[in-house]
Amino acid sequence: MNAAKAEPAIFDAAAAHPEEIRSEFDLRVGKHVTLQGKIRITPAGLICSGLAVAMMGFGLGYLARSASRRGW
Repeated sequence: MNAAKAEPAIFDAAAAHPEEIRSEFDLRVGKHVTLQGKIRITPAGLICSGLAVAMMGFGLGYLARSASRRGW
């Protein structure tokens, strides 16, 4: 039997963007748990992700502040 590849085929098939940022990590927890990950993102995607996180933070801050004013 052939060994199955653990990574999705999209990493092999997709053409590389000229400005893409790649990252890989291996995280080992104890003797039996190993997590591996790869990510590809462009600078524009990174900026959009940051803006989305910031907007969610502002929204949650607004909700927390209004909830404390109402006494919930």
